[in-house]
Amino acid sequence: QVQLVESGGGSAQAGGSLTLSCAASGLIFSSYTIVWFRQAPEKDREFAAAISRGGFTTYYADSVKGRFTISRDNAKNTAYLQMNSLKPEDTAVYYCAADRSSIVNSYSPGGMDYWGKGTLVTISS
Repeated sequence: QVQLVESGGGSAQAGGSLTLSCAASGLIFSSYTIVWFRQAPEKDREFAAAISRGGFTTYYADSVKGRFTISRDNAKNTAYLQMNSLKPEDTAVYYCAADRSSIVNSYSPGGMDYWGKGTLVTISS
């Protein structure tokens, strides 16, 4: 049974930092591209960042580029999203997803093979 479990969400002030984790089990983690999405209240789920199977290639949405860093540790079956210079508009539920296809530069929610249940990030001004 495949599981992706996000953690690390919570509340922070604008300008602060949070690091999210995505712990995977039940799959060959290194065989999957990992993608972070987010969904703000009353908005569609949107792409935030992606990292290739080996961790050598990353892509970011323009809205987070330069502030967020995606990484992974295949030995620990875990991916991370380091979020700096947070803004109130970063408030959302953050989801990690696994895609068995090779990395591309942007993603829509459809087509992911596995999803986590999400972790809430709330940024106050």
